[in-house]
Amino acid sequence: MYLQVLGSGSWGLALARLLANNGHRVRLWAREEDGPDLLREERRSPYFLPGILLPREIEVSRETDPAVEAVVLAVPSHAMRAVIQAHPFSPATIRINVAKGIENDTLLRMDEIIHEVSGPCPVVTLSGPSHAEEVAQDLPASLVVAGNDLTVCRKVQQAFMADVFRVYTSTDITGVELGGALKNVIAIAAGVCDGFRLGDNAKAALITRGLAEITRLGVAMGADPLTFAGLSGMGDLIVTCESRHSRNRGLGECIARGEAPENFEKTSHMVAEGVRTTKSAVALARKYGVDMPITGQVYRVLFEGGDPRQSIAALMQRGPKPELRG
Repeated sequence: MYLQVLGSGSWGLALARLLANNGHRVRLWAREEDGPDLLREERRSPYFLPGILLPREIEVSRETDPAVEAVVLAVPSHAMRAVIQAHPFSPATIRINVAKGIENDTLLRMDEIIHEVSGPCPVVTLSGPSHAEEVAQDLPASLVVAGNDLTVCRKVQQAFMADVFRVYTSTDITGVELGGALKNVIAIAAGVCDGFRLGDNAKAALITRGLAEITRLGVAMGADPLTFAGLSGMGDLIVTCESRHSRNRGLGECIARGEAPENFEKTSHMVAEGVRTTKSAVALARKYGVDMPITGQVYRVLFEGGDPRQSIAALMQRGPKPELRG
């Protein structure tokens, strides 16, 4: 299979390496600021995945090939629209989204943006608990590929399957995309929890109640509730709330230390997708009339200057409710 990977950040590099090792022809598109010359010559990135070398078979280019069989869209969610507008592909090219987010202005998911810009074309989303740092080291991972056409999903599934990379299929692209995006918001709260050393009990409750509000919104938007018990829901939520690799959890820890959220990306050179997604999540909760108290408090801390300790108190002091409906 001939694939193009758009984006040479950590996830783009890890997936390009995986696909090349699976025997596919891979072209990697890199922006000038991401050091394409170094990638091409030394097979390593100056910014991402230190110690990981790209296979020689990967072609590194500043140009895209519109005739590829599939394109892996490994760009930040807030850049998705601009990137696919700037790099059109054939209507027959499979678009494989691996970004996790919801556009702020339109409240569209990534698959909806791709369809809006590209018109009728095959679109799937690959998601699940999968930090690039571990995938690039060939540590075991399991994900799900979701789309409206199961035949396309199975084709993508076969392209990515490897001895240490297992892929399942789903037709619930709404649920898979929402789970992948919204877990980043809860992970920011989990980082705050870690930063304040609130303990295992508190963090377990936070993850569980976070999953409950993600599921409530997902069901209101037409997703299958069982999807949120799967890899792109509970699985991705657990790893993002627990892992040292998690950018969003790391941001939460910085907030607990009293650091300004806007300084995180400047100092880490990493994008914490949960910041922008928090805005979209709050807007969607209002639109669909869904109660999302954790998300609301994360918004208050990020955008209204709220004190995270007061937000914790507000969550703990909410009125008594039944577990399955509150």
